[in-house]
This record gives sequence, C-alpha cells and structure tokens, in this order.
Amino acid sequence: MNQQDIARRLGVSRASVVNYLSEARRRGYVRVTLEPEIFRTHELARDLVDRFGLADALVVPPDMAEPGRSLERVTVAAGEWLPRLLGPGDRLGVAWGETVYRIAEAAPRVALADLTVVQLVGSRPAALGFAAETCSATLARRFDAHCVNLHVPLLLSDRDLADRLRNEPVIAEQLRAVAGCNKVLFACGTCHSGSHVVRTGLIDADSLAQEVATRGAAGVICGRLIDGDGNPVVTESEERMIGVSLDEMRGKDMALLVGSGANRVRPMLAAIRGGYATHVATCADTARRLLAGTGARG
Repeated sequence: MNQQDIARRLGVSRASVVNYLSEARRRGYVRVTLEPEIFRTHELARDLVDRFGLADALVVPPDMAEPGRSLERVTVAAGEWLPRLLGPGDRLGVAWGETVYRIAEAAPRVALADLTVVQLVGSRPAALGFAAETCSATLARRFDAHCVNLHVPLLLSDRDLADRLRNEPVIAEQLRAVAGCNKVLFACGTCHSGSHVVRTGLIDADSLAQEVATRGAAGVICGRLIDGDGNPVVTESEERMIGVSLDEMRGKDMALLVGSGANRVRPMLAAIRGGYATHVATCADTARRLLAGTGARG
C-alpha cells in the first residue's frame, strides 16, 4: 500500500502517515533496507570495476517515483554494504559531512568483533549533526565498536599552535590511530561556493574559486583539496589543520567512496584517479556520468 492508501484506510491525512513512518523509523520500529548484493551485480557496477580497476562497486537504480531521493537510496545501500566489507581487527577511518552522516544513520545495528572506528579529522562545527565526531561515534554505536575520537579542532588559528597540539602525547596517540587505519569510509566534496568546506569555514568562497581557476581544484577529501587527477592542491590553511593527510588516505585495504549527483562526478573521478578509492557506491545516473567522464563543474 502507498501512503495515500494507508491514510484512507486509517482515516487520517497523508501527512500524518508520513510523520508516523518517520517516527517509527527514528525509534527503530520500522527499518527500510536495500540488499547490497543485488546492486553489486548491476551492469553499471561491473563497468565501473572494469573501467577504473576497482575492487568492487555498488550501483543503485533510480526511484522513478521520487528521483530526488537518489542520495538517500545510495547511503542506505552503502550503510547495508559497509559491515560486509569489515572484519575482525579492522580499523575503520571515518570522514565527515552529510553523505557519511547519512550512511552512519542508515547502517544496521550489528556487532562486529574487534572493530575500531576512528575519527579521521578534527572537530569543526557543522550543520545538522554532520560533524566528524558525530559520524564516527554513530557508526561505532551501530557496530558495537571501540571509537577513537580526535579531540582537537580541525583548523587552528596558527601553525605553531597546531604543531604543539599534534605533539601532545594524547593527540599524538590519536593521530597514530588515524594513520593506522586499514579501511576508510569517505565522500569527495565539491569545489563551489556552497561546498561543505566553505559552509564550515575551512576556506572562503573566493579563495576556493581561485584554487579552482588557477590550480584546477576539483574535489575535497577530509578538508584537503585535490585536482582532477587526484594530486594535492596544497593551501595555506593545511598547515593549520589537524587530521588525516592525503598520503594517509591512499593504499588502504578498503576505501569506500560514496556519492550521488551530477555535481559529485568530477570530485569522484578525481578521487578514483588519485587512487583514494577501492570501492564505490553510487546511483545509476552518476555511474553513467563517471563512465562517460562528464559531470557538472565544481
């Protein structure tokens, strides 16, 4: 039955049904899942693996009734897939932002033996709970895992202060945990005026536009800019940042890159070309654009 049918049967408005279902999901009474194994065998998923040399890929078909829900569907499927990519003794590094937060919220409640979840970047105020510590702590709770938070700001006011904090014994130990992750979950952000790095104040819109125009900045991984080939675009603020480095994001046993939408194609291509991703989760339209090498600028 659709929502209108349910509303008619119960004698309430459709809006009430929407609210009831939302509350039921929040309380855990109702859970909507997508079976990831089905989407791994999608023809576009196999094409992504072959074209880019990935270990695996997951492609979610569109919802023809609600095409605007592609990110939600992708993050739900990625949340279901993630625990199947983890094993005992793994150290999962978790990035931040809306996509990662949605995955954490969608992940099933399943106990994974001897798993450590690590916050990859320092703290920074972010809207709607997308902060790094929220993303890592939520996933750790879902998987009944040990959580290592990075108890420092992501961006400091000066380089000396950042250096001193990095050398503090407690912080140095946490940064060793960051560097020691063998698996990571991340998204590659966009480079335009509405980007996550602009909204959170890591870089102002004018400076970001300059980096795009003069140095080809194409994406953002854990607050750090990369060009279209995945090479670092080093900015002045990086020496004042505390978090995972781009070098530390490469060479992982598993690196799950998740994204959906035309504006994510260029960043995702940059991350894939740069060797940051071993696994990709996306929607069918984005997969086609990745294979064609086309997407919205920025």
